[in-house]
Amino acid sequence: MSPPAVRAVRERLRIAIQKSGRLGEPARALLAACGLSWRESRDRLFCHGESLPVDLLLVRDDDIPGLIASGACDLGIVGRNVLLEQAAAAPGHYREWRALGFGGCRLDIAVPEDRAWEGPAQLAGLRIATSYPALLGGWLREQGIDAEIVALSGSVEIAPRLGQADAVCDLVSSGATLAANQLRPVLTLLQSEAVLAGPATAFGDARDELAQLLQRRLDGVMRLKDSKLLLFQAQRTALPGLLALLPDAEPPTVLQVDGADTLALQALCHGAMTWQHLEALKHAGARGLMVVPVERMLA
Repeated sequence: MSPPAVRAVRERLRIAIQKSGRLGEPARALLAACGLSWRESRDRLFCHGESLPVDLLLVRDDDIPGLIASGACDLGIVGRNVLLEQAAAAPGHYREWRALGFGGCRLDIAVPEDRAWEGPAQLAGLRIATSYPALLGGWLREQGIDAEIVALSGSVEIAPRLGQADAVCDLVSSGATLAANQLRPVLTLLQSEAVLAGPATAFGDARDELAQLLQRRLDGVMRLKDSKLLLFQAQRTALPGLLALLPDAEPPTVLQVDGADTLALQALCHGAMTWQHLEALKHAGARGLMVVPVERMLA
């Protein structure tokens, strides 16, 4: 990969996301939840930001790291697996800014179902088919394993049946494709998900402030995922036991009611608030329990 281009001074932030594929729609929905809206071009490859000066490029996921390195776009939403694979060819040009909590998968080594497995040393001397030669090669070197890497651009799982390889290293979500090809995963090299990627250094213009604004909004959206505002009343003596039942809650707001020992509490709770959880709180002394959805939050 050629050295990154000198970045032009710009006042608009440009984000690359998948045009199609499993990360495309969730990425767009996440950015929309951050208050971004766009006007889409006729060819559906460029979206001009209307609510904020933040534009979208709709591209292939494999192109996103290179677009960041060249300066053609500023940020990208891409799988960690793609980012790290290409980072081996362009170290220091971009980095993961934050994980985004969707598109989870893993990079696994899998062997034929009828092959006994006793540990990584068993891979020595084998042919391993993969679309991630840099990640696999780095792991093999770290383990001191001498194996042949068979680089394929697709249909990795079928390589052992075609006699091209003895094992595979590929991205796994459900494992159904491996099972369909009589393979079983035995090692995980990388836990992957969608990440926000960007340059390793600051932009040095108005994009820095826009990028900080976007990250603050992402923080707010991510924190609100499965979060609810819990409201209830209780006697002061019941407070320690009730707080013990809210381990994933923010420090609650506590108000005294009518100068008595009755307290009114509100707590932002992260995670599911089930009927069983509410019943446990009621049994511990909570009254008038109310669970309210939270639409937006800015720390």
